[in-house]
Amino acid sequence: MHAPGRAGVPRACQRANSRVAACGRDKIASGLTSRIQCIGLARMQARIMIARRSLLVALWIGLALASVGAMAADPSATSFVEAIYAPYKVTDGKGIPLDSDAALKRYFEPRLAALIINDRNKAAGELPTLDMDPFIDAQDWDISAVDIAVRDTGAEKVSAKVSFKNLGKPTTVVLDLVKLREGWRIADINWGRKPTLRGLFSKK
Repeated sequence: MHAPGRAGVPRACQRANSRVAACGRDKIASGLTSRIQCIGLARMQARIMIARRSLLVALWIGLALASVGAMAADPSATSFVEAIYAPYKVTDGKGIPLDSDAALKRYFEPRLAALIINDRNKAAGELPTLDMDPFIDAQDWDISAVDIAVRDTGAEKVSAKVSFKNLGKPTTVVLDLVKLREGWRIADINWGRKPTLRGLFSKK
C-alpha cells in the first residue's frame, strides 16, 4: 500500500504528478527558449541583410561617382575651347588670328607651335602648309549652332568635340588638348580626314 500524502493523495501519485508538472514546465520553457532563439536569429538575419544592402548601395554610389569623375573633364579645358570659338559666333567677327608666333604659342603646345612657325618661315612669302583656319576647317565662315563636348582621355589630356554649322554646312572638329604649366594647349586637331594638323607637318 502507498503511504498517504497531503490531502489523502498517495505519495507515489504526488511524485508522479510532480514529474508531469516539471516535464510540462520544461516543455514550456524549452518552447519559449526556442521562440526567443528564433526571434533573435531572425532579427540577426534581418540586420545582416540590411547591412549587406547598405554596403551594396554604398559601393554602387562609389562606383557611380568614380565613373562620373573619370568622364568629367576639367572645367578650365571647356573654358579654353569656349574662348576659342566665341569670336566666331559674333557677326562679322574676326575669329582667332594666328598671324604671329605669340598667337600660335598661346593656343598650341610648344612642339606643334614650332612646326607651324618653322613651316611659315620657310614659306618665305609662298603659301604655307596651313592655309586655312584650323579651328573651323575653312577660310570663310558664318558660324552657328556651336556645341562643345569635352571629355578626359588621360592624365592632363582631354578631347574636345566641337560641332557647328558653317555657312549652313554641318562641321565637326576635334581638338586634342594637353595641360601644361601655362594652361591648356592644343596638341592636335582632327577634321575628320587624314592627315590631322600635326600630320600635315610631320610628313614634311
